[in-house]
Amino acid sequence: MKQNIYILIFLFGIVLIPRLSFAQNDDLGDNDDKFQELFYEALKQKGIENYDRSAEALLACIEIDKSVPVLYFELGKNYMQLKNFGAAEDALKEAVSKDPNNEWYLDELYGYYASQNDYKNAIKTVKQLVKYHPDYEEDLASLYLKSERFDEALEVLDQMDAKHGVSVSRDLMRNRIYKITGRKKDQIKNLQDRVDNNPQKESNYLALIFRYSENNEKEKAFATAKELLKMNPESQLVHLALYKFYLDENDAENAIESMKIVVKSTEIKPEAKLKVLTDFVQFVSDNPEYEQDLVEATTLVSNTNNSKTLIELGQYHLSKNDKTKALEYFETALQLEPDNFNVLRTVMLLYIDLKQYKLAQEKSSAALEEYPSQPLFYLVNGVALNELNTPKKALESLEMGLDFIIDDTKMEADFYKQLSKAYTLLNNTQKAKTFNDKAQKLESSN
Repeated sequence: MKQNIYILIFLFGIVLIPRLSFAQNDDLGDNDDKFQELFYEALKQKGIENYDRSAEALLACIEIDKSVPVLYFELGKNYMQLKNFGAAEDALKEAVSKDPNNEWYLDELYGYYASQNDYKNAIKTVKQLVKYHPDYEEDLASLYLKSERFDEALEVLDQMDAKHGVSVSRDLMRNRIYKITGRKKDQIKNLQDRVDNNPQKESNYLALIFRYSENNEKEKAFATAKELLKMNPESQLVHLALYKFYLDENDAENAIESMKIVVKSTEIKPEAKLKVLTDFVQFVSDNPEYEQDLVEATTLVSNTNNSKTLIELGQYHLSKNDKTKALEYFETALQLEPDNFNVLRTVMLLYIDLKQYKLAQEKSSAALEEYPSQPLFYLVNGVALNELNTPKKALESLEMGLDFIIDDTKMEADFYKQLSKAYTLLNNTQKAKTFNDKAQKLESSN
């Protein structure tokens, strides 16, 4: 009997299974029918995950005809499911030996070796598969990496880059090899070659700048960044590196110009902009004569929807004692991050500082519904209520909040001051004095 035709079988998710037919002879008897009946029974049992019964049917087929490769292929897959790995390998190797050019058989055998971390045999099998699909080349490089055959891995990656161009996945593998082996010079050489071979590609320069910087070769990184800017004057990403180099060179004018380009760029991610803006704030703190440039930069990001950037801007204006401007940024940040406790706290304290007592009362009352054990919010609420001339409500909030203070004498003293103020508003001078004395006693003990 010989396998002489193939059809697609869509049965229980099985595809590309060779159908068996047999050479005609004068008397078929029951052999052909029995063989095919057993084979399709094997497929059926496999489809319902009865792998042991499927294997039994396939073994019965093999007793009838040992020459059919697909029997061993299906048998190997069943043994894999049954975790009978030795038998699985033997069956799959037999299938390949009978049909050495069958990609499906080779791929299954490769999958078996990979699952067993048998890199030596996996490499041998993948080398046979490469002629069918170039994708297997990357598998080969990965196997060389896992086997610590780094030179061979890099050779395959170089060949693939030459044929198909660079890719993120291959670069990740390449950089991992460079890191493991400490071949920083080889890594730089590879990136330099990319720049030389494709000087119009921005990403090649950026990768080289990054590696130079990582290796603390700042002068080379700076030179490469300038080269990129010369090649592509419209580049925005290069300014993520340039501004820092200009700052190190005390070239304030160019540093600020690069910062502004970064801040208003549509290509640069908010997280990177935040880092630049943070450096900008620090730079202006040390060089206040450039504050107007920072104001211009903050105007460029005034419509940002990145809460971290807004918080950073708020902190800057706080450091300049511009509480009104700071509040604007913190309120916008709070709209983006309503559960940010620190921002909520800052906003309420700013309401008090700016004498916006109605807002402080409303915001603290709402906060207490979500944070009923936070004494600060009771204090803010009490302060606002006192200032709004509703001392009875202030007393209720303050007395409740006192119970939640833990090891914070300063806050406790603030509570006593507000309690004293509430009783003063109620003309209860005796209690007002009692709480004022408590506050002074705590303050004097610090």
